Amino acid sequence: MEKILNGEKSGSFPRFGRRRTKFELETSSFKLENVKPKELDDNHVTGSDEIMLEHGLSYDQMLEQVDRFIESLVSARDKSISPEIPDIVEPFLKMIDSRIATYERREASAKFGHNQDEDSSFFEAVTRLSKMVHCLDEFTKDSVANGCSNRAGSVFQHAMSMLETEFQAILDIWKRNCNVTIMDSKTPKTPKQSVFNSNQPEIETEFPYFPPGSKVVMKEVATVMIFAGHESECCVAYTALRLNALHAEFSKQEYENINMEDFQRMEWATQEGEIDNWVHIVKYCTTNLFSVERKLCYSIFEHAPIAQRLFCDLATSLTIKLLNFPNALLLIKQYSTEKLFKFLDIYETLCDLISVIGNDLSAKDLIPKTQCKIGEAAVSILCELKDSIKNDNGRIPVANGAVHPLTRYTMNYLKYACEYKDTLEKIYRQHKDETDGSTKQEPKNATENNGESTNTPHFAKELMLVMDLLDANIDTKSKLYRDPSLRYIFLMNNGRYMLQKIKSSNNINEVMGDEWLWKQSSDLRQYHKNYQRETWGKVLQCMSHEGLQVNGKVSKSTLKERFKSFNAMFDEIHKTQTAWIVSDEQLKSELRVSISAVVIPAYRAFLGRFSSHFNKGKQQEKYMKYQPEDIEGLIDELFEGTVASIGRRHGFNVVKN
Repeated sequence: MEKILNGEKSGSFPRFGRRRTKFELETSSFKLENVKPKELDDNHVTGSDEIMLEHGLSYDQMLEQVDRFIESLVSARDKSISPEIPDIVEPFLKMIDSRIATYERREASAKFGHNQDEDSSFFEAVTRLSKMVHCLDEFTKDSVANGCSNRAGSVFQHAMSMLETEFQAILDIWKRNCNVTIMDSKTPKTPKQSVFNSNQPEIETEFPYFPPGSKVVMKEVATVMIFAGHESECCVAYTALRLNALHAEFSKQEYENINMEDFQRMEWATQEGEIDNWVHIVKYCTTNLFSVERKLCYSIFEHAPIAQRLFCDLATSLTIKLLNFPNALLLIKQYSTEKLFKFLDIYETLCDLISVIGNDLSAKDLIPKTQCKIGEAAVSILCELKDSIKNDNGRIPVANGAVHPLTRYTMNYLKYACEYKDTLEKIYRQHKDETDGSTKQEPKNATENNGESTNTPHFAKELMLVMDLLDANIDTKSKLYRDPSLRYIFLMNNGRYMLQKIKSSNNINEVMGDEWLWKQSSDLRQYHKNYQRETWGKVLQCMSHEGLQVNGKVSKSTLKERFKSFNAMFDEIHKTQTAWIVSDEQLKSELRVSISAVVIPAYRAFLGRFSSHFNKGKQQEKYMKYQPEDIEGLIDELFEGTVASIGRRHGFNVVKN
């Protein structure tokens, strides 16, 4: 058949013959009375040699005569008079009619594949017939040629009808064979028998569920139909039946179109499950379905442009079906902050879809258009986060200076968001005008000393803006504390929490950069210094030597007041600040060490210098309640978030309980 498709023997002919009208077929009057067809049983196909024996010609000789007739039709310059119709035409037509009749007695989808030589000879004959019909159609003024054309056209249309019906029947085989799911490798595979050869191999148990032999037959049928000018019928049938198969595969994967009203009434937790199902089916399409379907198209249609066009149509139809879901999700327009990550999952899934079939779609902007809207939704959600931070104006301070819930929520949110940092950077780059351009707001760390914007990535700028808003909000909330010391504990707790969250994640650390880490560490050191000054500055003043001597002698009354003041202030600090909370163990340790480093040496020196001015016994116990070791132990009880209890001292050397 390849020789005929290339025009060998019969010259170069147009590929597509004119379709015959019903009127032309019904008014056919041409017939040659040379050969009578034999009676055939259902299982016998008349051999070409069997018919030709009556003329003393072999099958190949018959085809040569047909080819010469076609060549004469092509070479005729005067299209008003056709060349003489040879006697071989009618036997040739009857042979094809006889073959068609036998094929039609066979079961649908099993007409071909029993005898490859038999099928090949039939396809070759039909191909020559299509050429003959096309050439005869050019002799419109010749009655003999018209009669022959109508007779040949009738056989030709019968052949095309049978081929189209069989093509559709084979394409429908998947309905009987799609009982095994490609996604479930543990599902037992039940062998099914094929009618396409006597060895009866197993039918494919994975999508698209065709016996291997059926693809070969479909390719041969499609090639003949397209060559004969029936490309439209072949392609329409293929597209319609493959779409049915693909939609059925979607259902098998438990993906169905969701009613928009039902979807809008769903709780977010239920919607999350639907989004996960959608991501699953799209990944199935990108990793399996589309590649398998593309391969099937190219295995059936040998002409690449036709195969590509058919795959494009199928891929476009499936993509529209897939995009119905995210487009429905966008109609809800209730973008609370917890929805961000599912929207980013959808965005990334659409990126994968574009990379796999973006160039194969009839409408190139089909996926990018939806993807852009999903990106806009993500931007809106992060704007919602910024607004929620700005508008968090609670007037009740967090008990004991602990980390504020807003800080915990925001930092955990940003840490998770930075796992999508590349995706978010792409989104913000695409939506630069809507984000940066509209507000003209720049984060503190995104500008250089001269005020000009650096080359900070778009998402990094957005993240820094969120951090600036959080810092400002926490600073405002710190002013709700009346005790300055507690205010600095609150600032340290929240600042340390932010710092540790960023250090613990490479993703967010990379986005924020070293400059932010340095600034945050610097702020924490300043809060620490301010806390020590506010809390322990007055305590240290009690142990100052200044003002203790009067006329060169230590004033005992002043010394007593100093010890009393120290004891009272230390007791109050211990009582109050043991209830305060520092949740970060390293920060807690740093605070205790720094307090001990300042207070204990000063107290030890003060005690050693002035303890001799008190009588041993009750007087020392009254004014010098603590040994330096006691002070150190009590400092180690600070910031535990518990109620303090200081045991009563019964003597100068009594250790604490």
